[in-house]
Amino acid sequence: MRKETLAIHATHLQDETAASIAPPVFLTTTFERSEDGSYPKGHMYSRNSNPNRDVLEKGLAQLEGGEVAFVFGSGLAAVSAVFQCMKSGDHVLMPTVGYYASYKLAEEIMGPWGLQVSQVDMTDLAAVEAAIRPETKLIWVETPANPLLTLSDIEAICKIAHARNILVGVDNTLTSPILQNPIQLGADIVMHATTKYIGGHSDVLGGAVIFKEASAWSERVKRVQILMGATQNPLDCYLLARGLKTLPLRMREHSKNALELATRLENHAGIEQVHYPGLPSNPNYALAIKQMPNGQSGMIAIQIKGDEAKARRVANRLQLFQQATSLGGVESLVEHRKSIEGPGSTTPGNLLRLSIGLEHVEDLWEDLNQAILGA
Repeated sequence: MRKETLAIHATHLQDETAASIAPPVFLTTTFERSEDGSYPKGHMYSRNSNPNRDVLEKGLAQLEGGEVAFVFGSGLAAVSAVFQCMKSGDHVLMPTVGYYASYKLAEEIMGPWGLQVSQVDMTDLAAVEAAIRPETKLIWVETPANPLLTLSDIEAICKIAHARNILVGVDNTLTSPILQNPIQLGADIVMHATTKYIGGHSDVLGGAVIFKEASAWSERVKRVQILMGATQNPLDCYLLARGLKTLPLRMREHSKNALELATRLENHAGIEQVHYPGLPSNPNYALAIKQMPNGQSGMIAIQIKGDEAKARRVANRLQLFQQATSLGGVESLVEHRKSIEGPGSTTPGNLLRLSIGLEHVEDLWEDLNQAILGA
């Protein structure tokens, strides 16, 4: 099935009580045993499994082209589960430009447990190869990378890693399974903060890990999910499965709006630089078309001509764009990323990250234009 069809039907949950088209929500903590002590429907306790969680995991695995998937209460919980599969002394290689909290998780929480972590420019294949150590067990890629939207060559990194029996995990949050499928490019693990595009309405937290194939690592993640209690509740699973059904249509519109605005902003007198991989002028454009042939996401990063104070004034003048952390919802958001990341951030002070929503593109343009000119 094509993505539009698969997104709707992969999370189908048959209602055996009323034959409803919309799936029920199984808000139960436990399930009844039969007389012989077995569980006739395959569920014992909702921390172990739940029908709503099962269909969400099945749908995500199918959309990403993986064999198994596991969902969690947040994106960071999903990242944490992968890192917890590693042993003391193991090394993970992470990008220098990427989601700030993922690196801090590895450094501050996993570091004292013995995990070794280092960062490298993932756009430089020679640097990636040089940064590998004998104890490297995982290369963690984020592409497009937050917040500068730089791209890494997934296929090339996988070839480097697999020649050394190293696994590759890809944070695919900014594109969703609709625009990019890292497993098809060789990745072993895909992670999503389902809070973002998959949920799509800024009303549910979640994370997911999808494995190319069932393995010792996937079994370990499953045990972490159950034994650490990092499971997602049935209602949130229901909401995320519902979000999957409209994901192909939403991603198409997010990407179309973003490309139009990025093109106009690139020629705006008040803009120093536009970071958007779908622009032909972007140095990663050829790679973007190769890895994301159906669109390059709804995320844009812009650098205002001027200093950090000027960028903050632009953000404050915006009316349709709301100032808030997160991305991927139907509404457009703006964030001054450096102030969110803290004193150790390397993000330029004049940079604003835009999550382009599903409003009419002309209304969004008028809002951006007046804010830039008026600041």
